[in-house]
Amino acid sequence: MKPFMYVRAHSVDEATAAHAGRPTSRYLGGGTNLVDLMKLGVERPGTLIDVSGLPLDSVEELPDGSVRVGATVRNSNLAAHPLIRDRYPVLSQALLAGASGQLRNVATTGGNLLQRTRCPYFQDLAKPCNKREPGTGCGALDGVHRDHAVLGHSPQCVATHPSDMAVALAALDARVELHGARGQRALPVAEFHRLPGDRPDLDTEITHGELVTGVLLPPTTAGVPCAYRKVRDRASFAFALVSVAVLLDVEDSVVRQVRIAFGGLAHRPWRATRAEGALLGAAPSGAAFERALDAELSAAEPLRENAFKVRLARDLACDVLRRLSPSPQPPLSPQG
Repeated sequence: MKPFMYVRAHSVDEATAAHAGRPTSRYLGGGTNLVDLMKLGVERPGTLIDVSGLPLDSVEELPDGSVRVGATVRNSNLAAHPLIRDRYPVLSQALLAGASGQLRNVATTGGNLLQRTRCPYFQDLAKPCNKREPGTGCGALDGVHRDHAVLGHSPQCVATHPSDMAVALAALDARVELHGARGQRALPVAEFHRLPGDRPDLDTEITHGELVTGVLLPPTTAGVPCAYRKVRDRASFAFALVSVAVLLDVEDSVVRQVRIAFGGLAHRPWRATRAEGALLGAAPSGAAFERALDAELSAAEPLRENAFKVRLARDLACDVLRRLSPSPQPPLSPQG
């Protein structure tokens, strides 16, 4: 048993002050990831600051039509909320694909964004891992890495981000709201998580003491046709080999708005901006979708065991785009 201090915060300011003043502190929400890592010895916080009782558990529509989701809203409640199901169904679909009902009843919005990789080398103290212990090496590079990254990785780390919810939020152009000693700020979800570079131990752009207080969903993506799809090794509550969140708005046979984000391919949700740029203003067709996704995934650098992810991601995204198109699209070309 490793002792730690426990602080139950009664306000956002109290929570951030307590966290900032303790270098080894961690925020505790639902605890579905943090407590597991504490049991494994990966996380060894000196202080746990319980934020589960803070008044951040509501989903509210703002005057401009945007929707704010509090950081302590439970995943099950968010997936079932009428505003989310009606305006942002891709988010509801991603949440329902993410875990069992028991976990969704406990897991929080903020905690989901901050969950850490499920790479087995990160979770095993006997294995080298630069994310867990900088400078020790990346065991996955020469080890088993079938589930690991094909985009944006570095020689320091090839882990992937596990969240389904974050992939949908990235496609929705959502923003993460943060509160810290220097006040409030907001970051796009697509920029909130970091690529590993030479500091894979830093998962996000959050600074010590800052607390995720909510997520803001913009009105510009509300009601746009959208879908989330996930490929996994088993049908029941496994992390994604590849997942994709897509929004596609077609008017007068032209793509007016498109958002594509991948999960399971990189250290963070991968926003496919190159593919989006190629499709914007074009006529939606199977051939156009294939070309756009091929251009996006041309940057992939698969490892020894996971080259299959590139083709899988391309075919999955193309299929979702075809299904969201106003008229049926032909299947992928035989040589595609």
